[in-house]
This record gives sequence, C-alpha cells and structure tokens, in this order.
Amino acid sequence: MSGHSKWHSIKHKKGATDAKRGKLFTKFIKEITVAARTGGGDPDANARLRKAILDAKAGNMPNDTIDRAIRRGTGAEEGVSYEEITYEGYGPGGVALLIESVTDNRNRTVAEIRHMFSKNGGNLAAAGAVAWLFEKKGYIVVDKAAKPEEELFDIVIEAGADDLRDDEDNFEIITSPERFEGVQSAIKSAGIEPQMAEVSMVPQNYVKLEGGNAQQMLRLMEAIEDHDDVQKVYANFDIDEADMAAA
Repeated sequence: MSGHSKWHSIKHKKGATDAKRGKLFTKFIKEITVAARTGGGDPDANARLRKAILDAKAGNMPNDTIDRAIRRGTGAEEGVSYEEITYEGYGPGGVALLIESVTDNRNRTVAEIRHMFSKNGGNLAAAGAVAWLFEKKGYIVVDKAAKPEEELFDIVIEAGADDLRDDEDNFEIITSPERFEGVQSAIKSAGIEPQMAEVSMVPQNYVKLEGGNAQQMLRLMEAIEDHDDVQKVYANFDIDEADMAAA
C-alpha cells in the first residue's frame, strides 16, 4: 500500500495540484532550463530534457515557450540563473520528506520551506538525514480497470520492469531508471494511458498516519508542492483513503 500513489490520485480528485496554469508553466520552464543546462539541448540525447518537454506539451505549454527555455538552458539566450537544491526533512509522525527544488535565491527558498515545516508539525533536517530511505526508480501508476493483472504483469515484465504491485485502485509498476522509457512505451503500446509516469524517489518503507497527524501531513504536502521553487516532493507516508478525502 503506497501513500505515494494515493496522494497523487486524491490530488487530482481535489484539484489541489498546480491549479493555476501559470504556476505549472513556471515549474515546466525551470525543469526544461535545468535539464538543457546539465545535459544539452538535444532531447534525443538527453532523457531528462525529453521527459520535461513531453510533460510540458501534455500541460499545453506553447512550443515557443519550450524552445526559449531550452535556449536559456544551453546559454543561447539570456535568462535567470537557476540552481538545483534538494531539501530533507521530517513531517508529522516522523514521515521522511525529500524535496527537489530549482531556485534563483537559495536563502529565500530554504527560509520559506523551513517555515512550512515548522507551521505543519515538521522540521527541516540536515543533508543525508532521510535520503537513504529512498531509491531512484521508474514509477508508473495504472488504473486497475485498464488491464487484468496477469496481462499487465506479462507486458511490463517482458519490457524490463522490476515489479508490479497492487495498490487497491491502482497498479504500481517499478523499473530501473534506465528501463523506465521502454516500460512506459510498452504500456502505451498496449493501449494503456498511465495515471502517473516518472523517474521518482521511491520509499523503501512507509509510515502509517491517522487522524490529526494524517491531516497535518496532507496540509504540509500541499503547502510544499504549491511553492513556486519546488519541483517534486517525495514522502514515505501511508494514509487511508478516508483520511485523504477528509483533508
């Protein structure tokens, strides 16, 4: 049972994530810019940039905006200088959080994230405090109605996936980062549109939360994910659907 996929699904039901297109576009632009800066401006040779462009197009970002972000990343056009910073911390009940950010002002960002933690029953921790609890994996979520489990299992394992997990309403497919694109392609070729597909930091274990701790954890997640400089938030909580829906 994974809090990760449940959080993803309940966010979309509530419309709680990136409700404003401008905020979503800002995150896309930052990711494309940094991906182009670190791996070059050719998406065929840069898997991170390729994924960032696909996400941006799925979010209806105009092609000229995408191209401009790539040019800024490669230095072909002037723009804001961004740096990537990963923050670590603890939420209510000892939940571990890993926060990936892209910022042009690290002092402002760390102060604002520290405030969010303290306001919602958590605390910012030192680098390395919780990162060891997560593994970098390809992570794909598929609705159970898409395919019978045995058929989906055959599709993803033949494509190189490590595991298929049952998470109540969904199936979770875990891959190595290197095999993520191949498995995702096999799923789409089978006529299945994933609910979620990304190279993610997947928790090795989960912390069960209920009641007040669960509600406070969800408020902390929403606050952090809504921050303009935050790109991704990973956490190892497990919260029942009823507590999720009550938030």
